[in-house]
Amino acid sequence: MLDPHMLGKEGERFAADYLAEKGYRILQRNYRYHRNEIDIIARHKKTLCFIEVKTRSSREKGHPAEAVTTTKQKEIIKAAKAFLAFSGEGETDCRFDVVTVLAECEGENLITSFVIEHYIDAFWADY
Repeated sequence: MLDPHMLGKEGERFAADYLAEKGYRILQRNYRYHRNEIDIIARHKKTLCFIEVKTRSSREKGHPAEAVTTTKQKEIIKAAKAFLAFSGEGETDCRFDVVTVLAECEGENLITSFVIEHYIDAFWADY
């Protein structure tokens, strides 16, 4: 099984490739504001998308989307607000998506297959 950190990085790469194929323009990856992070910031048509990616090698601890808890959502929202304040994006349509990657691994560093699910507008911010 892959190291969890490496599995997560690979999952983010798969997710970014998937989104790009679907017409998303990746603006930034791993945006950090203090201790909060957004995995992918992308534009889809006229909407700015803040995307959390969760990767797992099994469902042993539940579906990957279940890891995007209310606490995690609040952290992502804080980082998104900072991005909007500092980026000059101004008034723009925004949404929060979750992309899950369920990867099947062989050995310590080989992902043999994966399944991606994209949850559009997965949660909302109270502005």
